[in-house]
Amino acid sequence: MTPAGNGRVAFLGPEGTFTEEALLANLPDDALTPFPYASIRDVMQAVRDGEASVGVVPIENSIEGSVALTLDALAWDFEDLVITREVVHPIRHQLIARAPRALETVTKVISHPHAYAQCRTFLREELPGVEHEAANSTAEAVRMVSRVDRPWVAIGTRLAAEMYECTVLRDDIEDFPDNRTRFVYLAKAPVAQDLAAPYKTSLVCGIDQDEPGSLLLILSEFAYRHVNLTKVESRPSKQALGHYIFFIDMDGRSGDTRLAQAVKCLTCKLPWLRVLGSYPVT
Repeated sequence: MTPAGNGRVAFLGPEGTFTEEALLANLPDDALTPFPYASIRDVMQAVRDGEASVGVVPIENSIEGSVALTLDALAWDFEDLVITREVVHPIRHQLIARAPRALETVTKVISHPHAYAQCRTFLREELPGVEHEAANSTAEAVRMVSRVDRPWVAIGTRLAAEMYECTVLRDDIEDFPDNRTRFVYLAKAPVAQDLAAPYKTSLVCGIDQDEPGSLLLILSEFAYRHVNLTKVESRPSKQALGHYIFFIDMDGRSGDTRLAQAVKCLTCKLPWLRVLGSYPVT
């Protein structure tokens, strides 16, 4: 199910990004209309302001790990948004040019930093010494290349190559064939849960100070109740060097007795804790 609202789904744009590709492959409701926004924060702001019913953003990649912009925004700036769904989508990077050209003529590669990181081997072996330029998204990189008659290429989606009438020079240039990205759907309120489906719960929390046993204090509440944690990740607290907050994913719904008891106990012990959402497991 999807949240009620104006029927617009905000996604990280422009058109042709991997986020749009994942959204179109997993659109929860045909009545929803995808609409691109320039940044992850813009997507979240659109949901907060009611411009969109749902927002879709990347949160984790199998090669490069978590998307820091998404985690930080959920922790610090958009406390009123909740995760309602996740999808895991295969990521296939293409080398794209405005028109066919030999690789030895290329002088610049344009893409998002995450795309570069996922294609290091290809770039090192096939385009050594070529200048790299960062773009806000892979689709923006393809759009930039499509507009200039220069020996430039982009790393992006086949969808973007088709949209901007470009040529794919090389297929599937990612370093690892099982490259996948996890995307989350965000809304202003939880949606009705499917009681027959397995669920995952995500939360973020902080500690008073860095001292022995601080992380154990958090983990033990779940261990004692046999709640299975599937991910534990630290991020800087933005307050001081060496101070961290923790993002935790676990099996189960936030309303499950054992999980709810653990969260209740931690809420009393920690300076702050927020459940980011309970949603079906992909």
